[in-house]
Amino acid sequence: MPDLNQLKQMTARFAPVDLKYDAAALSPGDRKALPKLVEAAKVLNHVFLDQLWSGNRALYAKLQKDTTPLGKARLHYFWLNKGPWSDLDDHSAFLPDVPARKPQGANFYPADMTREEFEAWVKTLPAAEREQAIGFFTVVRRTAEKKLTLVPYSKEYAADLKHAAALLREAAALTENASLKKFLTLRAEAFLSNDYYASDVAWMDLDAPLDITIGPYETYNDELFGYKAGFEAYITIRDEEETNKLKTVAAHLQEVENSLPIDAKYRNPKLGASAPIRVVNEVYAAGDGAHGVRTAAFNLPNDERVISEKGSARIMLKNIQEAKFASALIPIAGRVLAKEAREDLSFNYFFTHILAHELSHGIGPHQITVAGRATTPRQELKEIYSAIEEAKADVTGLFMLEYLYDRKLMQGPDYEKKLYTTYLASAFRSVRFGTTEAHGKGMALQFNYLLDKGAFTMNADGTFAVDLTKIKGAVRDLTHDLMTIEAEGDYATAKKMLDALGVIRPAMRRALDGLKDLATDVDPVNESNE
Repeated sequence: MPDLNQLKQMTARFAPVDLKYDAAALSPGDRKALPKLVEAAKVLNHVFLDQLWSGNRALYAKLQKDTTPLGKARLHYFWLNKGPWSDLDDHSAFLPDVPARKPQGANFYPADMTREEFEAWVKTLPAAEREQAIGFFTVVRRTAEKKLTLVPYSKEYAADLKHAAALLREAAALTENASLKKFLTLRAEAFLSNDYYASDVAWMDLDAPLDITIGPYETYNDELFGYKAGFEAYITIRDEEETNKLKTVAAHLQEVENSLPIDAKYRNPKLGASAPIRVVNEVYAAGDGAHGVRTAAFNLPNDERVISEKGSARIMLKNIQEAKFASALIPIAGRVLAKEAREDLSFNYFFTHILAHELSHGIGPHQITVAGRATTPRQELKEIYSAIEEAKADVTGLFMLEYLYDRKLMQGPDYEKKLYTTYLASAFRSVRFGTTEAHGKGMALQFNYLLDKGAFTMNADGTFAVDLTKIKGAVRDLTHDLMTIEAEGDYATAKKMLDALGVIRPAMRRALDGLKDLATDVDPVNESNE
């Protein structure tokens, strides 16, 4: 196990930052509601601890009692990871008396359950129960007779969800904003009913200075199947000026969809009616939104019914992105880019590509047919879906921006040089998250594909550059390959591609070794719960 000095070095990979946000413009009711919402988010921290590992809550209580320097360092790093496994070290244990690595199924399934047992059991279930078994909002447990059974989140986490629901109702009573009041009320009901559809629709319609995302959403921690959603919360304040700047991009999503480099039969002729982009500044994040590498943006909801009806919303966490750019990307670029290319590094293009990434989650194949079955890419690609989808969103985001800039729908001098140079530097930032993490693995896949195509080149001194004569075609090719995999639900091809390309090759390893003393991500010190 790491000693005190080693733990300090591990923790130092997260640069302490004080997130800046302005609550002065909030209404009196919203100012009163804000601390209630932060309190509700903190409750979900503990639900997420339970979801990640059955022993987490007891371990957290034990760590809080150890006031030695080593004990305090362990507690701090535990809270950074929301568990005893280091996200940046392939989920390996940094505390004694815990499993060596995070269980693949986290605490969503029995620890002794195999994939084969689950799949065989699901086939025996009636259709409605089968849908719940592979759905977002149930855990799988064993009966006294050791048989598998389903338990809804509303029952598994009943005490905490009742507490969080009560706080949401108190906040709803305080805010004057009708759309926020409606969302908080419906989300409180969902915590108790386990039916999230109506509140997801209300979240899509949210138009409020206090921009709140709270509930079970992402499935990254279910590495067995990618089915089960982790609880998270983002308590944020909307930046209206920045939000208004980005509406132009959303207005052209259908055009981009119609131009995707895939077979026309895989394109969506009618995207969901609503695709809002909201730029916000984070006040507090919790649960799945606040462990390991911090979320810079997200695209929700994940319920395909809501996406089909309403589209999906893209939330850009501007103050988090600014912190990441200053703390990590600028120093990384100083080492991995050729000297003459460093002046092309741009926060504007870093921010814009993250936006395009989130928009790209909402385009391309979502409802597909495989062997006559109606299904989704997520269900067909299972545990490798997240890495493929993150890579698809990254590279399709580049394709999208090329489309918009080429047609003068967005403006920017030397946009290709700045966009792709910033993307190249950011590849090293993402891969440092580790290739067991979906974003890191997906970025390794992209980097190796583009290097093999000659779109990225390596200089004699070990730095890297973009070949502007090849990058555009290579981006188009990779967009085609990844979207076609998703459209066809082609698990075998996806697995082969990830196994070959989602790895750290020697050239990248040497570059990454030269970054070890730099911060990997950020640690918002004003969000500590210790």
